[in-house]
Amino acid sequence: MPTPSEKTILVVDDEPDVVFFLRAALEDAGFNVITASNGDEALKKVKERQPDFISCDLVMPKKSGIKFLYELRHNKDWSRIPVVIVTAHAKDELGSHDLREILDGKTLSGPHTYLEKPVSAENFVNMVKRELAIPIEVEGSAKTGELAAVSDAEALKKQIQALLASADPDALRKAAEILRGQKA
Repeated sequence: MPTPSEKTILVVDDEPDVVFFLRAALEDAGFNVITASNGDEALKKVKERQPDFISCDLVMPKKSGIKFLYELRHNKDWSRIPVVIVTAHAKDELGSHDLREILDGKTLSGPHTYLEKPVSAENFVNMVKRELAIPIEVEGSAKTGELAAVSDAEALKKQIQALLASADPDALRKAAEILRGQKA
């Protein structure tokens, strides 16, 4: 089962306060973090060290988020890196058209997730963990690897797959018997 310490996240944003906040949240969760302040710098960082996940702003100087994503998605080696858009411009004239183009798949195949600023550290980190199939700890839970409440089936499926990867075969057999209505 993957752990945060095995994963590198690239945070791309031109606002230093946002970069600091997202970096701190990810590092507190155990992730390795690299940062970039625009699309050009982000491409350079991806070439130097391919990240496992990218958090990207839409509206930035030099090279915008959508231009960066366009280049990313057209590179065979980078096209499968999961990306989340973190933007304050989802509904205004600066970013709504680009975001709509991304989500509708007219320009590129992904990403299919975005968060509107301001984001909470917990929601941001949990979203990254879900995308990387890292179990999300339930606050106050004594059990590690317990499933957190999730709002969509795809996120739950990824969490279950991550847990199955390290599950005990006997426990899986018993669980399958219970699901089939048989005695364990």
